[in-house]
Amino acid sequence: MHNTISIIIPTFNEAANIENAIASTQPSTNVELIVVDGGSQDDTVSIAKSLGVKIILSPPGRASQMNAGAMAATSDILLFLHADTRLPAGFDNMVRSALQQPQTVAGAFTLRIDADNWALRWVEKGVNWRSHFYQMPYGDQAIFLTTEIFHKIGNFPNLPIMEDLELIRRLKRTGNITIIPVPVITSARRWLKKGVFHTTLLNQIVIIAYFLGVSPERIRSWYRREKLHKF
Repeated sequence: MHNTISIIIPTFNEAANIENAIASTQPSTNVELIVVDGGSQDDTVSIAKSLGVKIILSPPGRASQMNAGAMAATSDILLFLHADTRLPAGFDNMVRSALQQPQTVAGAFTLRIDADNWALRWVEKGVNWRSHFYQMPYGDQAIFLTTEIFHKIGNFPNLPIMEDLELIRRLKRTGNITIIPVPVITSARRWLKKGVFHTTLLNQIVIIAYFLGVSPERIRSWYRREKLHKF
């Protein structure tokens, strides 16, 4: 049985969110927390330090930050948590149980978006439908897998965007990805900044472009122009 879990939180100017993300990991057993900061200019690092978690400094970029965290992790299981996302109570037992299922190589949670907005309920339905039927969760759903499998498939690809999608594609060739029917709760800020429809449409265009072979660098440049980006 896999006993220990390392939770890796990549951060960049997340002072408003990091405390809640860390708080959501408690209470739990045999869990290690690693915050990997990509050069925050706010109080992210000092807040994380005050909460007693391990801090690593890394060049910015979610993929490289998460890989740096995985290299420093000492656990059997890795869970990658976005700083604006909160885990459900009992997540640690759910993760361990999920990875004990035959042929299961990884997993994630269903998604709930933290805003009272009817359009976001449809976004949630779409995300959860895709996750369930296509086994294609994204990074804001707290992807988890064993450390052994993570290194076996070559870590997160060093892409400027879509690193979570590419990781999941690699994992799907290896085995099953389970979706835990309990949601993580993620911030609505990405959708509310430019509007739910605009953001959802952009996300779909980005995914289609990626599958059609458009370079991640070019996609990233669209993303930077179009919306608030975290990294």
